Amino acid sequence: MSVAAIIAVAVDTEGRREIVGLHLGPSEAETFWSAFLKGLVKRGLRGVKLVVSDAHEGLKAAIRRVLGATWQRCRVHWMRNALAHVPKGQQTMVAAALRQAFLQADQVNARQVWRRVADQLRPRWPKLAALMDESEHDVLAYMGFPAQHRAKLHSTNPLERLDKEVKRRADVVGIFPSEPSIVRLIGAVLPEQNDEWQLRHRYMQVEAMAELASPAAETEPALIPPEAA
Repeated sequence: MSVAAIIAVAVDTEGRREIVGLHLGPSEAETFWSAFLKGLVKRGLRGVKLVVSDAHEGLKAAIRRVLGATWQRCRVHWMRNALAHVPKGQQTMVAAALRQAFLQADQVNARQVWRRVADQLRPRWPKLAALMDESEHDVLAYMGFPAQHRAKLHSTNPLERLDKEVKRRADVVGIFPSEPSIVRLIGAVLPEQNDEWQLRHRYMQVEAMAELASPAAETEPALIPPEAA
């Protein structure tokens, strides 16, 4: 039986990354995501401002219910889904048009450009325009955060190295005899990455982190779970 390995990574109020959770289960089920997030809260996670992930419906619902945080849909994966509605020969042109919204200085202008582009594309690619209508808020959520952080908030790409290392080690084993054996293998990878992050320079500027955290906040202002490993 196949299971998803879910890894949650947070950025704390000091701007440092930290691995805060690992769980196994069906990645699409809301009950799974709710149990996972409740477990993080029980262990002390507080002050979550933004969750960045792929578009798992169960996770979206759990984020609202358990964390009350803003959700950011991974922009990179969204772009792939969007361009799937366009013939290959025209994808470069359409991608350039879509990126105009991401180049704006603030969320208000980004949304205005987004809607204008959607209307321009609607006659030729109505399914793409409909996707833009439906996902505007989720794809542009990161624009409401400090500008110097946005490059690290709009997608799950900053976690690809960790994801690849987990998959590399799992591929060596191939088939696991039990779920505890999966946890043991991944659990050996995560401390190594966590220690490396702690020794590096801050992932985000601490001054801007202070803008996001209330005076009473003591833990993570941003929680960034990657796609299932």
